[in-house]
Amino acid sequence: MNRVGDITISQLLSSIQLQRLAGEPSYSRGVEYFDEGRVTDVHLKGNCIHATVRGSRTYRVELSTEAGEISYSCTCPFFQDTTAFCKHCVATGLAFLHANEVDGGASMRKVQAEQETNMKDVEAYLKSQDKASLVSMLLDQTKDDDRLRSRLSFKAGKGKKVNIATLKKVIDRAVDQGDFVDYHSMRQYSDDLHETINNLHDLLEEKHAVELIELSEYFLTRLEIQMDMVDDSDGYMSDIFSNVQELHHDACVLAKPDPEQLARKLFAWELRSSWEVFYGASEHYADVLGKKGLKAYQELAEKEWAKLSSLNSGDDRHSFDGNRFRITSIMEQLASQTGDVEKLVAVKMKDLSFAYSYRQIAELYKKNGRAEKALEWAEKGVKAFPKRTDSRLREFLANEYHKRKRHDDAMQIIWAEFVDAARFEEYKLLKDHAERAGGAEAWKLWREKALQLIRKGIAASNRAAKGRQALWYSNDRSELVKIFLWEKDIDAAWAEAEDGGCHESLWRELATKREADHPEDALAVYQSLVEPQVKQMNNDAYREAAALVKKIALLFRQLGREEAWNHYRNTLCETHKRKRNFMALLERIH
Repeated sequence: MNRVGDITISQLLSSIQLQRLAGEPSYSRGVEYFDEGRVTDVHLKGNCIHATVRGSRTYRVELSTEAGEISYSCTCPFFQDTTAFCKHCVATGLAFLHANEVDGGASMRKVQAEQETNMKDVEAYLKSQDKASLVSMLLDQTKDDDRLRSRLSFKAGKGKKVNIATLKKVIDRAVDQGDFVDYHSMRQYSDDLHETINNLHDLLEEKHAVELIELSEYFLTRLEIQMDMVDDSDGYMSDIFSNVQELHHDACVLAKPDPEQLARKLFAWELRSSWEVFYGASEHYADVLGKKGLKAYQELAEKEWAKLSSLNSGDDRHSFDGNRFRITSIMEQLASQTGDVEKLVAVKMKDLSFAYSYRQIAELYKKNGRAEKALEWAEKGVKAFPKRTDSRLREFLANEYHKRKRHDDAMQIIWAEFVDAARFEEYKLLKDHAERAGGAEAWKLWREKALQLIRKGIAASNRAAKGRQALWYSNDRSELVKIFLWEKDIDAAWAEAEDGGCHESLWRELATKREADHPEDALAVYQSLVEPQVKQMNNDAYREAAALVKKIALLFRQLGREEAWNHYRNTLCETHKRKRNFMALLERIH
């Protein structure tokens, strides 16, 4: 929900506020929507106005307050994209104001009571109609109501005997919208699919399990094809796939299909699917497959597994093959079910093209109480990947060395990690291991060595920035600033930032920590951060900029520079006078 307000929404809301929040043309369009009677179900619950507004679809609107400001949300695409006060919010606010202006909201409550009464009248009317008239009304309504048409089609396709062809058409209509489903339409699209799933679930209760197996498999096939036609950034489809697969499993439990045939079907699908359909089938369907089915499944997996060649360091070009990944996952699941660590290690050993594979094997042995085998595999991994190996493998090996009092060996491993990436996180790791190896005195020596390396990296990065070579080092002092802030040496951190610059977030943290003792320093930082925020031109950025301006006002007054504050504020207002939402926030700062 976006915030633009500790008084009630009834006290705060006005047509002037609506116009200021929305601007043109959203306000004018909202007036039109209100005049056209598009707002329905307006009601106040607690301190929140709820309503539905008919646009190209029906949208849900909420208006409330937070911290003395109006907060608002709408399910329309425009709000989701811009978080702006849309025409639907305007129309809702006007509808609420109108109800209150008439008789303090009594008319709104009367309308709600009348709606309930009207529905009783509707019920009585429908009961008085003959069947043909009711059928005609429903058919007319299906022309404009896709959900009703789908629901009726589904009910028409099932009965004592399920009409598979009809229900497949229902699935087709739910899955294929005839066009790309964009981000803003995904919630509604997902809701439609869930309704279709719920309708299919009725087949279980009506003992149509055999038909449901076929329909759920058809559903999954259509979903896999459709995935290229949806923007599923929020992951709605994961639940859809999962729910359809649960339908399939439950139908199999009731129908008890031939276990060997089911095993072949599940294995083939799991092996080819890019969307993890029937992932983990050997475990999830064990209750249906039984010993006979599981044996068939395992034979298929082993046959496919035998086709794969073993990979070692330098062979990673084959590791990203989707088929290889899926059959490896299948074999890992089968091995895990036996509880035999050697079988699972044998699967892992098929691909040693990454250092992390060695760490996984070492972890397996450690978990099973075989510490020496774990150490052996960790050492093998570091030897196989001497440069830029996996950081988790190095840390695993260093920890094992510490346990055996081999502290020098542990520090060699951790220093190699720091050399590869001399950054703040690695610095903290180095400190932890140095203190384990020799306490504060040991860390003092390693710290100096580490800081020298970071400074060398920054210098090299500055030189590289003038040429073509790219290095991972930042050419500002951000890493050093982070380190000194972590060590609570604020002056040293400030000196590094002043000398070589740092990330914006670090400047802000430095300013916060220097406000009390060095207000001039903090003031300069906050002022430098305001304009970049305002230039982003969205409400979140405006609120962030206003928060900075509040800090600036306090610092000016702390320094006794009231005139300078007034000048600064007036300059801001003049520069950004066209940014209405930002201006509204500035009006509250004096």
